[in-house]
Amino acid sequence: MKKIIYVLVLPLAIGSGLAFANREIKNETLKKTAPNSRTLTETTTERNKWEASPNGIKFKKWKESPEGIKVLDNAAKIKNQVKNSANIEAVVTSLYLPLGAQLGFGVMIRINRKDYILSFGLENSNEFQQLKSLKVNDKITIRGRSVMFAPKYSCPIVAGDYVQRDNKIIYKRMPNQSGC
Repeated sequence: MKKIIYVLVLPLAIGSGLAFANREIKNETLKKTAPNSRTLTETTTERNKWEASPNGIKFKKWKESPEGIKVLDNAAKIKNQVKNSANIEAVVTSLYLPLGAQLGFGVMIRINRKDYILSFGLENSNEFQQLKSLKVNDKITIRGRSVMFAPKYSCPIVAGDYVQRDNKIIYKRMPNQSGC
C-alpha cells in the first residue's frame, strides 16, 4: 500500500516542482524586459530633442504649410473610420505609387473626392497577386489599420488590412505570427 502511495505522490511532486520552476523562469524574463520600456518623461524628452533637430524643424514647417495642412485634414477625415475598422468605399485612381515612394506595394485611391495612398507593405511573396488584378476606376471597399503622413507624399497613407471588390475579398492581411 505504501508503495502505491509513493508511486502516485512522486510524479505529483515532480510535476508540481517543474511547474513552479517554469513559472519562476517566466517571471524572470518578464522582469528583464520591463526595464527596456520608456517612461513618459523619457519619451517626451526624446520627442523634444527630435523636434529641435533639423529634421524635426523641417517637419514642423511642413505641418504648418498649406500642403501639410491639406494632408493632415484629409488624414483626419478618415481617421475615425480606420480606427473603428469600418468599411470605406474607394475608387482606384492609379495602380502605381508616386515616383520615389518607398512604401512597398500599393495603389492610389480616392475616398470622398480626396486622394490617398493605399499601402500594403513590402512584397515578400505572392500574397498581393489578387490585388494586381485591380484596374483604374475599380470600386473597392477597404479597411485600414492606420493613417500616416509624411512630407515626402502629397496625400495621406492608409495601411491596408482588407480589400473587397464586387463583394469578393481580394486581400485580407494575415495577423503577425511573431506576436508583435
